[in-house]
Amino acid sequence: MKKLFYLGLLGLFLFEAANVFFIMPMPGSQQINSINLAYFLYSWRWIFRCVWGVILLAGLLQAQWKRKWQPAVWLLLLAVIIYFINFNMAADHMFYKPQHITMVNAANNKVDSNRLVIGVQHNGEAKAYPIRFLGYHHQLIDTVGGKPLLVTYCTVCRTGRVFDPQVNGRQEHFRLVGMDHFNAMLEDASTKSWWQQATGKAVAGKLKGQQLPEFFSTQTSLAQWLQLNPASLVMQADAAFEKQYDTSLNYESGRSRKKLTGTDTLSWQNKSWVIGVKAGNLAKAYDWNTLKLQRIIHDELGGKKIIIAL
Repeated sequence: MKKLFYLGLLGLFLFEAANVFFIMPMPGSQQINSINLAYFLYSWRWIFRCVWGVILLAGLLQAQWKRKWQPAVWLLLLAVIIYFINFNMAADHMFYKPQHITMVNAANNKVDSNRLVIGVQHNGEAKAYPIRFLGYHHQLIDTVGGKPLLVTYCTVCRTGRVFDPQVNGRQEHFRLVGMDHFNAMLEDASTKSWWQQATGKAVAGKLKGQQLPEFFSTQTSLAQWLQLNPASLVMQADAAFEKQYDTSLNYESGRSRKKLTGTDTLSWQNKSWVIGVKAGNLAKAYDWNTLKLQRIIHDELGGKKIIIAL
């Protein structure tokens, strides 16, 4: 019966570890196609927990323990591990949505004008969301010109996207659930489907295959955005997360060398910068270093002549 207890103990530990391994940037986890397995484990998590819990409890109650404190120590250790995995390593417990979205005009703005922003315009209203803040929050829902928008940013793949949060005719709410192939994943509150941040496509769950309509946005410096849109409002820091926001310009300037969010200065490496262009079902990437040297690249994609300019 002790074996039954230890089997349940090991089963619970391995399940909880696997449940977070496949959707967080663990060594090797992001290089494999594990989204279906990850969603299966997550969706049935309480079934797995109950099964392993029953096995553990059966062994605990029926085994003869010479040292009464021994199972208590193992249970306490397991409880600490489970708490750490679910409340310290879970994406939505590491990165929180802003409690308050404060927007001010240029005259009252306190954000450094050198900071990069995601800018949007609609119905005569313009707003700028500094990547410094979005990089921590990953996503927020705001209204621009009367239209609700889901503003997102993934610092690992350096992708900013803005989407219409309407799903099947109703405004949806999202939470950060993890990461797949080094891109943030969001979960909707209604169906618990998982959405890829870079594309706005549901990759797992009931709505798999559906697409959030993308809303046109611009990534540029705050100074340039305000020059183009002098009346724009600018998002300010949420006081509740002031310590979590990046204080340097290393990330935005490409000087960061961190493993996940850093930049490779060489061309065509995993963390190198590229400019991506899509035309219908065709896509092409242009090397940032080449663009810096040439400044203007003339090309053709999908039968259309294009210009990539820096």
